[in-house]
Amino acid sequence: MGAGTEPAEAQPDAAEGRIYLDYNATTPLAPEVAQAVWDAMRQAWGNPSSSHPAGRKAKELIGSARESLARMVGGRPEDIIFTSGGTEANNMVIQTARRHFCENQARPGDSWGTPHIVTSSVEHDSVRLPLEQLVKESLPVMELSQRVRALNQQRAAAGLPRILVHTDAAQMIGKGRVDVQELGVDYLTIVGHKFYGPRIGALYVRGPGTTTPLHPMLFGGGQERNFRPGTENTPMIAGLGQAAELVSKNWEAYEAHMRDVRDYLEARLESCLHTRSGSQPSGFLQAAFGKQRIHLNSHFTGSKRLCNTSNFSILGPGLQGRRVLSRCQMLLASVGAACHSEKGDRPSSILLSCGIPCDVAQNALRLSLGRDTTRADVDLVVQDLVQAVARLDQDQTP
Repeated sequence: MGAGTEPAEAQPDAAEGRIYLDYNATTPLAPEVAQAVWDAMRQAWGNPSSSHPAGRKAKELIGSARESLARMVGGRPEDIIFTSGGTEANNMVIQTARRHFCENQARPGDSWGTPHIVTSSVEHDSVRLPLEQLVKESLPVMELSQRVRALNQQRAAAGLPRILVHTDAAQMIGKGRVDVQELGVDYLTIVGHKFYGPRIGALYVRGPGTTTPLHPMLFGGGQERNFRPGTENTPMIAGLGQAAELVSKNWEAYEAHMRDVRDYLEARLESCLHTRSGSQPSGFLQAAFGKQRIHLNSHFTGSKRLCNTSNFSILGPGLQGRRVLSRCQMLLASVGAACHSEKGDRPSSILLSCGIPCDVAQNALRLSLGRDTTRADVDLVVQDLVQAVARLDQDQTP
């Protein structure tokens, strides 16, 4: 990219005729974010710890981004710690909770046993695996926080350390309201590339090191108030701040649009009828979906859903999610979390934990929409899925 060149608008896929519906795995940079990154690379290249003008420019930009993230989640700038991403933030919280327990137990006469960390069976591996490692070595957020707050009042009176509450908000930011005051959490994980930002992250901590404990995982030059040392990645932090500004200003419009298109997608899936495909050999019949063949895995009575996500299975033998996607000519999507892509055709442990039968979970597809996904895109995707299933059905016909 030559001097003076403006960054081009990022596109999920440059191939003509492909439709990207894997926005829960990652999102492209919003044009405004790409511009902010580029501007910072050119104009704020100094070391933020240096006192000269180039360093002060970088430090000011980082401070502005910190304010933007705090505004996005309803916190204070001093509560934001920049990290390499969600995995680091989640691990930092878990290790802090363990160390907080051990330090408070290290007083004469204390014998409270081993730390107790309560989690759910549908967490990301960056939460689940550190907890499993701790074992080897030794639900609705708002409602849980309210109960924990009441319990902490009793614990404080008894001289016991308070219970800490953490939520990984990676998939929620940019798709709905996120306010740390309403949620009542002590920690909240922010992941930039899930809301059209760069691939770095941040951790919200309610009063880091004072009101709420926070222990570093790394040690070095003292950046980020010693909580996360290392020379700050100014351009990416600038991009993260710009992405946060877009969310703060537009999240309601983003949410309404994505919910509308998602609902249209599910209605189209359930209303597909038998039709002949002009592009297929004579007598080639497209597969019928309809309510008898589509199982909406993400529908649970009384439970809230992400506005942009539909997890469903196309019922029938030989219709495992990966096989269906391999026969699609336009759709770019996943069978589940991208970080689980090496697990082959094993059904999602999250779906199984939610009570989805194994044979249904094996056929699952996860379509996650973006800010610019349209109903016209949905029409093409459904047609693509119908034709892909028809090809698989024909392969199995004697």
